[in-house]
Amino acid sequence: MAFKRAISKKSLPEVIADDVRARILSGELAEGETIRQESLAEEYDVSRMPIREALKRLDAEGLVHFTNNRGASVTKHSLREIGEIFDLRALIEVDMFRRAIPEMTDKDFEFCAKILGEMEHSYDAGTVGKWGELNFEYHTALYAAAGRDLTHDLLSRISLQADRYVRMHLSVMQKREPAKMEHAALLAFAKKGDVDKACALLTNHILRTKNQLLKMVAENRADENS
Repeated sequence: MAFKRAISKKSLPEVIADDVRARILSGELAEGETIRQESLAEEYDVSRMPIREALKRLDAEGLVHFTNNRGASVTKHSLREIGEIFDLRALIEVDMFRRAIPEMTDKDFEFCAKILGEMEHSYDAGTVGKWGELNFEYHTALYAAAGRDLTHDLLSRISLQADRYVRMHLSVMQKREPAKMEHAALLAFAKKGDVDKACALLTNHILRTKNQLLKMVAENRADENS
C-alpha cells in the first residue's frame, strides 16, 4: 500500500526570510546596513506585507532590528556582545560534548566522519558559505548523543549569531587549515573516549576564534571610522 508523504511547503514570508538570512550570513547585507522594505518588495516582486513578516522573523532570530515605525537594519553587535556570543558557545558546547562522548556509538562516529569529509571538500573548494552550514551540522552531530534537546535549541540560536562572524574569520583571516585539523582531532578524541582532551581542545577552538575575531572586527571598525 502506497502512503502519502507530507512535503513541507514554505510560506512566502519564510522563503523571503531564508534568502535575506543567507544574504546577512554571507555578508552581502553588512552589519548596521539599513534594510528598506520598499526596495526588498521590488527585488522579490511582492507587496510589503510578506517583507514585513519576513523581517519580523529575522528580528526574532536576532539578525535584524525591526520596528514598525522606524524600519529595519542588520544587527550590529558590539565587541562585548560578539565576545559574549562565543563565551556562551564555549559554555554550552563543552558541556554538551562532555555529556555526549560516553554515549556516542559507531553510528554517531560514522555520521560525524561523513560530515567531516564534506567539510574538507568545502575547504578545498573555498565555499565558505557551505562550510558555515556544515560547521554547525558537524558540531551538532558531535553533541547529539547527549540528548539535550532544549540546550540544542538554545545553541541553534546562539550559533546563528556566531555564523556570520565565523565565515568572516575564515574568509578574511584564511584560518581554514587550523580549523580543519582541530575538527578532525575533536572526533579522534571522542572515538578514544578521552573526554578531558576533547573538551579542552573544543574550549580552545572556540575561544581562539573569539579572540582573533574580536581583534579583526575592532581593526575593521577603526578603519571605517578613520
